[in-house]
Amino acid sequence: MSENLDKSNINEAGKSKSSDSEQGLEDAVEGCDEALQKNIKSGSPSTQRVQRPHSSPPRFVTVEELLETAKGVTNMALAHEIVINGDFQIKPVELPEDSLEKRVKDIVHKAFWDCLSVQLSEVPPTYDRAIKLVGEIKETLLSFLLPGHTRLRIQITEVLDLDLIKQEAENGALDISKLAEFIIGMMGTLCAPVRDEEVKKLKDIKEIVPLFRAIFSVLDLMKVDMANFAVSSIRPHLMQQSVEYERKQFQEFLEKQPNSLDFVTQWLQEATDDLMSQKYKNALPAAGGAAGSGDGPRLDPVAVQNYAYLKLLKWDHLHRPFPETVLMDHSRFQEFQLQLEQLTVLGAVLLVTFSMAAPGITSRADFAEKLKMIVKILLTDMHLPSFRLEDALTAVGEKVCLEVSSCLSLCGLSPLTTDKEAVLKGQIQAVASPDNPIRRIVDSRILTFLDTYLASSHQKPSPIAPGGLGPIQKELEEVAVKFVRLVNYNKMVFSPYYDAILSKILARS
Repeated sequence: MSENLDKSNINEAGKSKSSDSEQGLEDAVEGCDEALQKNIKSGSPSTQRVQRPHSSPPRFVTVEELLETAKGVTNMALAHEIVINGDFQIKPVELPEDSLEKRVKDIVHKAFWDCLSVQLSEVPPTYDRAIKLVGEIKETLLSFLLPGHTRLRIQITEVLDLDLIKQEAENGALDISKLAEFIIGMMGTLCAPVRDEEVKKLKDIKEIVPLFRAIFSVLDLMKVDMANFAVSSIRPHLMQQSVEYERKQFQEFLEKQPNSLDFVTQWLQEATDDLMSQKYKNALPAAGGAAGSGDGPRLDPVAVQNYAYLKLLKWDHLHRPFPETVLMDHSRFQEFQLQLEQLTVLGAVLLVTFSMAAPGITSRADFAEKLKMIVKILLTDMHLPSFRLEDALTAVGEKVCLEVSSCLSLCGLSPLTTDKEAVLKGQIQAVASPDNPIRRIVDSRILTFLDTYLASSHQKPSPIAPGGLGPIQKELEEVAVKFVRLVNYNKMVFSPYYDAILSKILARS
């Protein structure tokens, strides 16, 4: 690892692809920027940066530099979102009904279509606006074509020849309905199957103005479909080069904002301190109290990074700023945290239940699965602020006791006594406290499982869940796979920065 965090080392680590491919990637991302950036939303409110380390002096920047930096960050976020989120799609912009923007848009559109209606109602009709609309439709249809669509390109160009259309209008020979019929037919040829129904409905509209209005509405949807097709097409290209691209963009951002690794340094320092403290505690008994021997425990940088990522699953998002290099995945780490909290409570409830139930029913896979589904349903809204875990666990206790007694009866065993039911309900209710011993054990074992999964992410088979987590292993593995994929990608992008920072931290430690 590098001994210091100088920019030449970071830049050298990021230059494994040719400049041509990087430029191609930037062009691909910037081409989608206008349509995509409205869909990149922050997963949580921005956090105020407090207690900033004074490792870098403040630097004044111009407005132009800020705009350029913002554009670079936006492009990096877009590329990252497309690569990480396989379900990423652009959606049509829907303005709120009571918003000023929606009212202004409706007024302007109504005025335009009213004016068009007046022109077409004149004797003889005036086609100036209608011809402009045909020109816009022509350009839109041509934009949908791929390089191999030569025949369609020629057909659109010939039929929607604006000069010829103007001449026909001047001579009173223009048949606007024929043009509309051709446009609808071409839209049916080029649209995605999901738009077939909308295009089919256009044929039922007989009045010209409502027809043109509907045509533009469907074309807007087709543009979104085309943009999503473009995203899916460039995704393999982004997958190949996104690591270098994101690192390059972040480096440019870092050069403009030199203190952009302050929170990353704090995060890695805390992880190092925590692991060092744990290792010293474990080493003291074996060392016979010889703390000053000079041969203190050494930390593996990879282990420190893995532990730092696990700390993100316990992050205080309301009061602590998120490290800069994982900021684009802030919402994803929050989602992991909520999922794991729910799994912790679920695992604790099942562990308590199975420890009190008869061995004959706990070994039945169908009963275990049914009980798990019941508890999961009752904990579904656990992420909502209005959710009260104590009340939910009261309902869980009642339902669990009924299911256990029912299963015991089906197996020919005696149902739970009143005393045992009270004890079971009380233990389930106690899981509501984060300090509950059973809940803490389950939580600790989940983190241990994720740590093991992270350390063995390139090995097969996958690690087995620790004792007591068997009933939730499937759900736990689903979270682990997504978590490890996200962590490994983040490591690939930012490992030069992490290596440089950790080399300095570990040297001091």
